[in-house]
Amino acid sequence: MTFSLEDFHRRHRSLVIRDWVDRLKTEVGEQYAQRSRAELMDTVSGAFDANYHVLVRQEYSHINRFIDKITRMRLETGFLLSDVQKAFELYRIIIIPILANETTTEEFKDSITRINSLLAYTMHRFSDHFQDMHEEKILEHNKKLEEDVRERTADLRESEMKYKILVEEITDGYFVVQNEKIVFANKAFCTMHGYKMDKVLDSRFYKFIDPCNREKVMKIYNRSYVGRRKPKSFEYLRKHRDGRSFPTEILAKNTMYENKLSSIGICRDITERKKMENRVREAEKMAYIGQITTSLSHEIRNPLSAVKMNLQILNKNENLKGNDQRRIDISVREVIRLERILKEILDFAKPIQIKFGDFQINRIIISCLELLEMKFKEKGLSIVLLLDSQMPDISSDSEKLGQTFINLLLNAIEASYHNRIITVESKYQPNGGNPVAEVIINDEGHGVKDVYIEEIFKPFFTTKTKGTGLGLTNVRRIIEAHNGWIEVKSRTSGGASFKISLPAGKNHG
Repeated sequence: MTFSLEDFHRRHRSLVIRDWVDRLKTEVGEQYAQRSRAELMDTVSGAFDANYHVLVRQEYSHINRFIDKITRMRLETGFLLSDVQKAFELYRIIIIPILANETTTEEFKDSITRINSLLAYTMHRFSDHFQDMHEEKILEHNKKLEEDVRERTADLRESEMKYKILVEEITDGYFVVQNEKIVFANKAFCTMHGYKMDKVLDSRFYKFIDPCNREKVMKIYNRSYVGRRKPKSFEYLRKHRDGRSFPTEILAKNTMYENKLSSIGICRDITERKKMENRVREAEKMAYIGQITTSLSHEIRNPLSAVKMNLQILNKNENLKGNDQRRIDISVREVIRLERILKEILDFAKPIQIKFGDFQINRIIISCLELLEMKFKEKGLSIVLLLDSQMPDISSDSEKLGQTFINLLLNAIEASYHNRIITVESKYQPNGGNPVAEVIINDEGHGVKDVYIEEIFKPFFTTKTKGTGLGLTNVRRIIEAHNGWIEVKSRTSGGASFKISLPAGKNHG
C-alpha cells in the first residue's frame, strides 16, 4: 500500500501533539516551561494542523497565519528567538523516528525532503516577521519621542537591550556580511568556528567554509547579493579553527545594515541531525543484511551438520591410518570452524536482547581471565590486573559483557607478541553525578593503524586471514545496548588500547 502523509498525520496527530507539548515544557527553555499546558496544547495543535496543510495539500495560508500569530505572541512576551526556533524544530525531531518505522527508503526520503522544505520556509518567514515586527516597535518608539524625549530614550534603550539579548543568547550563529566581509557576528558564531570576536570581524566569509564547499557557498552568496536574488537556506561544511569540519545549515536574507546592502544569516549546527539520518540509513542497511544472512545461514547449516556427522562416523573407522586419519581430523576441525562462523553471523543478524541485573564488573573480568588462562600460557603472556576496589555493582547483562571481554581478550592475545604483557584495568569515574564504569584492555602487539580506527567496528571488516569481521561489530552492539560506548587507539609505547565505558548510575539499565 502506498504511504500517505495525510493518513499518517491523521493517525498520529494526538500522539505527536502530546509529545510536542511535553518536550516544550521540559526541553526548550524556562519561558516555555512556565506556560500553561492548555495554552501550549492550543498553539501546538495550530502548528501541527498548519504543517499538515502544507505537507498534504500544499496550502500555505494556514502556516502564514500561524507564523504571524506566534511571532506577535512570542515577541510581545520576550521569548528568545532561539527558543521559538527550537519549538518549531521539535516537529521534525518527533516525526522522523515515527516515519522511519512506517515508510520505505524512498517514501522516507520524500517525506523528509518535504518536512525539511516546510521547516526551512517556516524558519525563514518567522525570521522575516520577527525582524519586521521588531522594526515596527522601533518606529513606534520614534513617534513617542516627539511626545516625550526622556520616555522615548528609555524605551529605545530597553528595546535595544532586548534585541542584543536575543542576538547574543541565541544558540545559532548570527552574522552580517557586506562585500564578502563579516561586519557583525554574535558569540555563538564565534564559538561555532573556534575564534574570538576580533578574529572574526572584518574577515572574509569564505575563511569559515570548508575548502571543498567554498565555491558552492560563494556562488550562492554572489547570486543573491550581486544579482539581488532572494537567498535561500542551504547546507554546507563549516571550518573550525582546529581544522575540523561540521555540517551546517544557513538561513539567509538580504537587507540594509548601516545603510548598506548586506546579507544577514543564521547558521545552525546540524551534526546531530546528520548523525540521526545516518543512523536511519544504517539501520535500514543492517536490517537488509540481517535478512540475507539469516536465510543463507539456515541454508548452509543443515548440509554442514550432515557433513560433520558423516565425518565423525568415518573418524571412528579403525581401518583409517596415516594421512587418511589426518585428513579426516582436519575436515572435522574445519567444519567446527565453519559452525562457529555461522554462529557469529546468526548472532549478528539477531537483535541484541539484554537481560539486566546488578553485577560486579570486576568479578566478570576475573571470570573471563580464568577461562582464557591456557591461552595466555601458550604465548607466555603475563596479565597485569588493576581493578578499582571502589567499583559498585552496575546494572548489566553479565553473560553479554563476559562475551564482550572474552572477544577483546582473544584479540589482544592474538595481536600480542610472545612473552609480553596484557593489562586489564577497571576504573570508577564519578563524572559529576553521571558515574561511568570503565574497562581498559591494553596489549603490546602491532597496534591499530590510524586508517582502520573508524573501520574495525564495521560489519565484515577484518585484517585477518581468517575470521568474519563480526567480532568487534558484536562487541560494539552489546556495549551500545548497555547505553555505553567503546573507543580504540594505538598506544605510543606499542600495541592497542580498547576502552569500554558503561553508565554506572542508578536506573540506567
